[in-house]
Amino acid sequence: MLKKIKLKDAVGTQLAHDITEIRPGQFKGPAFRKGHTVCHEDLCHLQKLGKYHLYLIELEEDEIHENQAAAILAESLAGEDIVWQDDPREGKIGLHAKRDGLLFVDTAALAAFNMIEEVMCATLHNHTLVKKGELVAATRAIPLVMKRAPIERAASIAAQNGGVLSVRPLRQAKAGVVITGNEVFHGLIEDRFAPVLTEKITALGSKVQSVIFAPDDAEMISNAIHSHVQMGCDLLLFTGGMSVDPDDVTRYGIKLAGATEIHYGASALPGAMFLVAYLENVPLLGVPACGLHHRITVLDLVLPRILAGERIGKAELAFLGHGGLCRDCSECSYPHCPFGKGI
Repeated sequence: MLKKIKLKDAVGTQLAHDITEIRPGQFKGPAFRKGHTVCHEDLCHLQKLGKYHLYLIELEEDEIHENQAAAILAESLAGEDIVWQDDPREGKIGLHAKRDGLLFVDTAALAAFNMIEEVMCATLHNHTLVKKGELVAATRAIPLVMKRAPIERAASIAAQNGGVLSVRPLRQAKAGVVITGNEVFHGLIEDRFAPVLTEKITALGSKVQSVIFAPDDAEMISNAIHSHVQMGCDLLLFTGGMSVDPDDVTRYGIKLAGATEIHYGASALPGAMFLVAYLENVPLLGVPACGLHHRITVLDLVLPRILAGERIGKAELAFLGHGGLCRDCSECSYPHCPFGKGI
């Protein structure tokens, strides 16, 4: 219950909530924090903020204050490697990454949570690479005082599967690269793919263990795969031979090597002819030629997820479709752009 009192009668009372001050272009934040004891010197400042009355809170048994509610919500939302401090600002609590890694958001649980009246949580996009300490979400209870029941219901939804938010570290893979194509193998043209893939792999904390060149021959591609595995590679990437030309046999070489769960085609552009397969637990990624001509392709969406331990199949490639169309901007600003943000 809220009790309204005139400002002149508020001296000696404690503020029931943060009071926000906004100075355009200069400051936005709490001018006074919850619990501050109002003194005579504060009255002029409060009047400048448009406060001519203040409120005292007398909570009923079934009611809860916004700050306490925010702490309950934050605790339920936070999964593995998500941290937060019980120090609400204006009723809001931020959730932060405890480590570098890939952010995972249970988007269905987040939507169900936000369907509860008087609560909210806003997050970064699912599958965003984040740094330790980075703000990944924020939550708050919207009214100053509310009933406990909806807060407890929202918290129950968020906590069902261990929290809505988590950060998974990227493993340090030993990558093997297979460059296919007669023209490269026989030295008719210079390979330009290995440096591109090496840069992407090392940027994510992994390393390229070895590079093997193979002609458009399924058996030789299969042999290259087994050579990489014998050298200890636990991630393989392939270039060339991924289109629909009759002599593009890379995917047949992958199948001949014994790979399973072969998924050819991704719902993203650039990168529609992308391939994902597995040789036991070793991921095999077929990179189409667009990887040479576009700075960012479907590979940049999938590779961090692979390194974070996610097993990519047909469903994951299909869900890339929403947000999977690159706008081909004259100056690429990825990841600060819509590409891949629908997943």
